[in-house]
Amino acid sequence: MDINNVIIGFVLATLAGLSTGIGSLMGIFSKLDNTRFLSLSLGFSAGVMIYVSFVELLQLSFNSLNEIFGFRFGALVSVTAFIMAILIMLFIDQLFDNRSIGDFVSSSTKNKKQGHLLRTGIFSALALAIHNFPEGFATFTAALYDPAIGVTLAIAIAIHNIPEGIAVAVPIYFATKSKKKAFWISLLSGIAEPIGALMGYLIFRSFINEAVFGITFAFCAGIMVYVALNEQLPVSREYGKPSDPIIGVSVGMIVMAVSLILMNTA
Repeated sequence: MDINNVIIGFVLATLAGLSTGIGSLMGIFSKLDNTRFLSLSLGFSAGVMIYVSFVELLQLSFNSLNEIFGFRFGALVSVTAFIMAILIMLFIDQLFDNRSIGDFVSSSTKNKKQGHLLRTGIFSALALAIHNFPEGFATFTAALYDPAIGVTLAIAIAIHNIPEGIAVAVPIYFATKSKKKAFWISLLSGIAEPIGALMGYLIFRSFINEAVFGITFAFCAGIMVYVALNEQLPVSREYGKPSDPIIGVSVGMIVMAVSLILMNTA
């Protein structure tokens, strides 16, 4: 194993993850100090998440698992992982609604809307941190194979991490009025990417296989779809004009589609 490629892999994973900080800065320092910017940015990120989940992550999951288990059983494993992720997020959602965490959120904000915004930002940070683990490992392993491929993948990940950083930081800023909290929570969700690279290198290097990748991709897709549909889009519709969510979703999907095409043709 080339030590230079190992270093390059860690650097690329770190830079891709830290791009969430760029998104958070764009969100919290925007001069568009109104709720419509919040609505459009949440719709934009929801479009990114939904597109990546169904077009990229689930497709990668199907391809990986079909080669191992065959078409039917491979698809079954992939869909099961996808549904399990949604159920786990639903369980976490119930904890936020009915347990002490929910009480903490309510007592930390001035009204119910602010509590909803804060919860949306926290859920987004949680989902993005989880799905950044395999992204970091994917960037790292790609760089091990070929640094040029690693750079291409890191750029594509960084592009869609920027709106994800916006999606985390903006609702937290609107709820808490604290730019520091919004920035650091958003940045922490991106730090999961180099941690994922490190964990993959230390733990999974001896037995990583297509099955592990396939299940992980489907699981991450389920988390992102849940967050987009259950948290981001409802809040987007509440705080903007009726057409803002679909405008944001459409632009987000277009931007992500173009970035993935550029990544695959580079």
